[in-house]
Amino acid sequence: MSDEPVIEVRGVRTVFGDHVVHDGVDLSVERGEIMGLVGGSGSGKSVLLNEILDLDRPTSGKISVFGKDIHDLKSADRTRIERKRGVLFQAGALFSQLTVLENVKVPLREHADLPEDVMDDLAMMKISMVGLSSEACNKQPSDLSGGMRKRAGLARALALDPDLIFLDEPTAGLDPIGATAFDELINDLSDTLDLTVLMVTHDLDSLFAVCDRVAVLADKKIVAVAPPGELVHNDHPWINEYFNGPRGRASRA
Repeated sequence: MSDEPVIEVRGVRTVFGDHVVHDGVDLSVERGEIMGLVGGSGSGKSVLLNEILDLDRPTSGKISVFGKDIHDLKSADRTRIERKRGVLFQAGALFSQLTVLENVKVPLREHADLPEDVMDDLAMMKISMVGLSSEACNKQPSDLSGGMRKRAGLARALALDPDLIFLDEPTAGLDPIGATAFDELINDLSDTLDLTVLMVTHDLDSLFAVCDRVAVLADKKIVAVAPPGELVHNDHPWINEYFNGPRGRASRA
């Protein structure tokens, strides 16, 4: 197994018109770790996530995933990387006209040449793995609670047995009990499936409960990468306010 980072971002600069979003972003995500990505509103967290997913392209710099420059990929390499990653977007991003089972089968239809009954079995296994009952399989997203939609989205992200999972605000909109249960699910799946996880979040409870390390995006670059317990001692103004404010103190407690 290679020791190189699963994700490596080097010197990324992102400019929209006269607005500089990133100016020299460097970040490495190691195999098997859960990395949190935090930053203030407008700091460019979602932009950076989209660039790593190759949905947007930075103005300059290099982004590698599984050792491959994602902006210089041949078609076969691009497909290989897409098969090895899964994405949970905010609110699940499920197809509203499809059932949960059909949603989870979408990556299988796109990337795997399997009989229908095999896809059904695999999809049902993933649905069970994220804690949904078999009754959820034939429901549409509109019939699900917010927490159930996120779990269904996670089942779809896991459909192809990826090595790498991206989570975009996975606990946003959940009540404290639902958010805690989702944090526990992420920890369990990461350990069981040996996943590498990059999680964009603003949820301090999740950072302390789930993340091995946290990268802080501020001043247009990554200003710190450390376990959350170490970041409480960082004297950067934004980091100090974020981790040592009332919510940060409550999360540590």
